[in-house]
Amino acid sequence: MTQNKKYSIAVSKEKSRWKAEIIRRASAKNNVVSKTQAGFKTKKEAIAWAEEQLALFTTTQSEQNKRRSEKRK
Repeated sequence: MTQNKKYSIAVSKEKSRWKAEIIRRASAKNNVVSKTQAGFKTKKEAIAWAEEQLALFTTTQSEQNKRRSEKRK
């Protein structure tokens, strides 16, 4: 699984389909599912989607954080 300090991905099987989730570490004890997609035919497809979305999600978050920090200055 792809993982960094704040975000990770999880892939699980539900009946005959696969489900991918992007999980955010909110605190030491709390995790939040930031994005989810179900209905993948294979595990490989689910992992590929999750890794692509994680990259997009982290870039979007960093841009948003930069804009918000500019407002505080």
